[in-house]
Amino acid sequence: MFRALILATLFTSLVGTGHPAASSRTAENDPLRVPFKVGERLTYQAKVNFMNAGTATMSVEGIEEVRGRPTFHTIFNVKGKVLFFHVDDHYESWFDTTNLVSLRHVQHIDETKYKTDKTYDFYPDRRVYVRNGEEKASVAQPLDEGSFVYFMRSVPLEVGKTYEFNRYYNAERNPVIIKVDRVERVKVPAGEFEALVLKPTIKSKGLFGESGEAEVWLANDSTRTLLKLKSKLPVGTLYLELKGIENTSRR
Repeated sequence: MFRALILATLFTSLVGTGHPAASSRTAENDPLRVPFKVGERLTYQAKVNFMNAGTATMSVEGIEEVRGRPTFHTIFNVKGKVLFFHVDDHYESWFDTTNLVSLRHVQHIDETKYKTDKTYDFYPDRRVYVRNGEEKASVAQPLDEGSFVYFMRSVPLEVGKTYEFNRYYNAERNPVIIKVDRVERVKVPAGEFEALVLKPTIKSKGLFGESGEAEVWLANDSTRTLLKLKSKLPVGTLYLELKGIENTSRR
């Protein structure tokens, strides 16, 4: 249950033939103008059927080099407990500042009956990724679950349109479909916001599977902050709601 939450929230629990802002840049190594910045930290509460189930944080830690390329380094942590189930999971992503392409991703998962550590290195030029030493086929501009969230916040989204993205690192699960359904006011512990409501679908089981009827609320402003997430799971309805915002690019 929580693993579905993690993968989806990092997204995604969510990519196109190229970043729309990339073609307008005049210098290849100039960072993109993105709606997030180093130091941003977002805190969420998780509920299942309105029962508190844990907390999660997403943060932009810094800009670091990976194989000579500047990357955003982001971290996602989730901790929680429901009845006899516990979770203490940690995810890190490094993605290029010029095109948001993933270069590295790390997972440390500790759940009641499941523990694993995985390290992914992505090689866009060769269209492959290496997971714990095993090489597999990928795509030309890969995105892992963590970088996908930040990518979605950075692309233009128009109400009433449906978008197809083919940048998920596991090529067999492309395309990811995102329908921009409506604009509405949403109230979360962090406050009340105007939000774009998205309906994402991915070719897999879990949070964004076709049977999940998932919805994602992004702030309809310059930050595109992830405000809320809702999805039907076999055990009930999962809600993820923003409760804390630190050092964002809100203007």
